[in-house]
Amino acid sequence: MYANRTPPQDSGLLMTENSEYMKEQHQEILLGKEEGLDVSLYSNPEFNWLQMEQIRMGIKDKVDVSKYADPSYSFETMKQIRLSFYSSKDLLPYLDRGFTDDELEQIRLALEDQLPIDRWLTDDMYVQQIYEIRIGLYEELDVSVYADSRYNWMQMKEIRLGLEKKLKVSYYTNYLFSHWQMKEIRLGLEAGLDVSSYAKLIYSGTDMQEKRERLLKDKTEKHTSSGNSGIDIQSLVKKEFSIFVEDNGNKAYAFITWIPGNMVTEDDIYSALKKRGIVIGIKHEAISEMIKKRRMNEKVLIAEGTPAEAGQDGWYEFFVRLDLPRIPAPLPDGGVDYVNIEAFEMVEEGEKIAVYHPAQKGIDGQNVFGEVLHANMGTEKKPLKGVGFMIAPDGVTYVSRLNGKFEYLNGRIVISNMIIVREDVTAVTGKLEVDGSVYVIGSVFSGGQIVATGDIIIEHNVETAKLVAGGNVMIKKGSCSKNDCFIEAKGEVSGSFFEAANINADGNVKANYIMNSNINTLGKVIVSGSKGMLLGGKVRAVMGVDTYNLGNKSHIKTYLEVGRNMLYDRKQAMFEEKREQILEQLSMLERKWNKILKSLPPDKEQAAELIQKLNAAIVAKDHELADLDADISKLANFTDQNMKAVIVRGNAYEGSCIEINTIRYMLPSNVSRIVFKLRNKAVVMLKL
Repeated sequence: MYANRTPPQDSGLLMTENSEYMKEQHQEILLGKEEGLDVSLYSNPEFNWLQMEQIRMGIKDKVDVSKYADPSYSFETMKQIRLSFYSSKDLLPYLDRGFTDDELEQIRLALEDQLPIDRWLTDDMYVQQIYEIRIGLYEELDVSVYADSRYNWMQMKEIRLGLEKKLKVSYYTNYLFSHWQMKEIRLGLEAGLDVSSYAKLIYSGTDMQEKRERLLKDKTEKHTSSGNSGIDIQSLVKKEFSIFVEDNGNKAYAFITWIPGNMVTEDDIYSALKKRGIVIGIKHEAISEMIKKRRMNEKVLIAEGTPAEAGQDGWYEFFVRLDLPRIPAPLPDGGVDYVNIEAFEMVEEGEKIAVYHPAQKGIDGQNVFGEVLHANMGTEKKPLKGVGFMIAPDGVTYVSRLNGKFEYLNGRIVISNMIIVREDVTAVTGKLEVDGSVYVIGSVFSGGQIVATGDIIIEHNVETAKLVAGGNVMIKKGSCSKNDCFIEAKGEVSGSFFEAANINADGNVKANYIMNSNINTLGKVIVSGSKGMLLGGKVRAVMGVDTYNLGNKSHIKTYLEVGRNMLYDRKQAMFEEKREQILEQLSMLERKWNKILKSLPPDKEQAAELIQKLNAAIVAKDHELADLDADISKLANFTDQNMKAVIVRGNAYEGSCIEINTIRYMLPSNVSRIVFKLRNKAVVMLKL
């Protein structure tokens, strides 16, 4: 899998010029940079690329990579620690005990299956031994019989196989027996032989095999006299067959060995089944056919238990649409159909949104020994979270608290107030202020103003107007004015086109063409379609610009300012201010924690509850700080020298001005399919 990893052909795309790095290490750093990660955590030549990959994946999934970002750990050890974080299992104590690589994997798998591996684990065990113990625990066997480091893994396996087949393993649970000796004793027990005659240390594995085969021959041969003829006919008859129990006691097989004179009967099979205690699911037709058709040297299923059926997991039945297209449909030219997108779903107060169907109990089964196989109960789902709804007295029905817009985002229900305006918004209509979202079925004309804490969706056009949204702004047909249209959004701004608009957004700004507009966004400006054009005006976009055409043949001045511009500085200052606030709140909580510890209430339950609440508040703030630091790092990494600042998929025309991290470049001639980026404090062009 790893042999095909190759670095980009363009050496200019490498994220570092440090020759200490191998090509694969370059690739990992490049991937981390493109994903907006803090690659400084693994930009160390002491890490090989496999170790780098594990650290990068951990950073991406927001786990504490400092726990394993140590060059002395192999990549497999790093991998197991990383995977353990996802299931909230702590492998670090086992790492301190000296377990590494595949050993940690076996321990992790046991912990994830909630198996009591710690009870049997000793520091001198190696991976194959741990595996045998884990499998035994998983199959609910009495592993105390062999969970002893004095047994090697092959000895453990022989004992485990004996336990699986319900044999009297005490005949060979002596660690002085080799695994080969143990196997011969086990095979004898499976054949129903009296192994006491050879289950002794004085016999080698070969000796035991010979004695087992002799006992088996004596058992299967039946000597009788035939009248007065004096000829022992049965001396020529053999009965060589074996019964195997597999699949944790759920299946039994017969195997008749092909040898001259081997005459096994149905009665022989039934007698063997009875002796082994196999009483459930016997396949009489299969046994009859096997004997009549002399199916020898073939493993035939002759008994099968009824497997337990796990109960159905709990599930939610929704009565509103969850599959509204969040991404508009593409147009034939590659543009985006903003006009026909369904932006939201409306619900009414008291409307049933969802019903929870609880998990069901499974159906118990039986193995071939008649033992009950208990079925697992289905897994319950957690209650739905969100705002704008309530749970009915039956505890399973979710209903809306208000008339409003329904959204199901990241597993949360969000029902917010939405005002539907069924006419055009103009100066006559006046300023419309809404605690929630606004949907205008018409247009917004001269003098119209809308201020909403949620989204603003305009079905048609916007001219001279002011729109301020706490969420997204969508203008399906587009906006055209004389530089007197002002749009502000905490989320995205999108529309078919924007002409002479003034836009400030925290999220992306998207359209099929943008002309003579002034745009400030902390996200990207994206202009789609082969006819898409970004022309004139001034664009400030921290995360970059992706357009089909830039400028035009008339060389109209088009200014792009991306990366670490004044918007970036303003955002970083805001981040820093928020960080100081969180640190102050944490400091206050810690002072309160220390104060409470000195004077806990005498009531133990009250004291425990107080400590738990305060600890939860501290943990929540720690997480908030970690998330904020991740956002700060992401923004800084994304705007570094290697970001693909401006992508032009069609033509970029002379006269366009591109400024990246305050480094300016004026395009001297027309170019096509190009990427502008910063390298060594200069704006350079690379072919797309």
